[in-house]
Amino acid sequence: MVSPRLPSTQGLQAFEAVARLRSVTLAAEELAVTPSAVSHRIRQLELLLGLKFFTGSDFSLSADGMAYLARVREAIAALRQVPGQEPESQVRRLRVAVTPTFSRQMLLPRLARFRDAYPNIELMLQVTMPVRNTTAEEADIELRFGSGPFHDREFVQLLADDVSPVCSPAYLERHGPFDGFATDAEVSRAQLLRTPLESWRTWFKACGVGLPEPATGHQFNDLGLALDAAAEDFGVVLMHLRLGSAWLDNGRLVRLSQRSVPSPNAYFLCWKPGAMERWECATFVEWLREALRERAA
Repeated sequence: MVSPRLPSTQGLQAFEAVARLRSVTLAAEELAVTPSAVSHRIRQLELLLGLKFFTGSDFSLSADGMAYLARVREAIAALRQVPGQEPESQVRRLRVAVTPTFSRQMLLPRLARFRDAYPNIELMLQVTMPVRNTTAEEADIELRFGSGPFHDREFVQLLADDVSPVCSPAYLERHGPFDGFATDAEVSRAQLLRTPLESWRTWFKACGVGLPEPATGHQFNDLGLALDAAAEDFGVVLMHLRLGSAWLDNGRLVRLSQRSVPSPNAYFLCWKPGAMERWECATFVEWLREALRERAA
């Protein structure tokens, strides 16, 4: 339930300063008050809103804290603008590195909504390879795929997914039927497509399949490329169901089992320490997290 009371500007300033400086002492010096006053203002703000802003002694932001911080910074920026004295251009450029399949299937279909909501943020999208712990050069925010943590970056998990085996209808007709694709005999009859981004062990372990990870066969370093290959009758691939939903919807691929297994890997948004001090960075991160939550709901 939303509180009918408006937060105090002192509380908002204290929260923004601690989030930016990651120190109550430094925030107190900047605001010319005592550290206890800063802590008190933040506690009062949290009680009023029913939120918890920080997750630990290093003042890392919680998911709620990150979401609210974007709104607070936007409000503070608006209040600082004097009517008739706005700068001629307020365009903020934001460089975002994204992986190919994620950008096509998850980001681009939603991006017009971001453009309409934040016309002053100019996105500069660049493609990065979906390899674990890869650093994208010259990007404010980058998308990484893996299990984390990423010690050279601050990060937040963006999208987790379940996996399940799929193939083309033609491949199923020639090599099926498969009754759940959950036995050594069934799996042995199929050509398994490989990718360094998702191990077949995830599926084998969940189903009690005793076969080793395949060491030969066609291999792809992009999840979408592996799905396209399966759609062209190359074999069976372990699909990320949310990421690959378009291939199922258009009938190019069919599931071999109604069972799904949580992947140990996920998509993360990563950035260098201090990047979230920029309003456009915090705004994009929270917008994309919320956009993906809406789809999952």
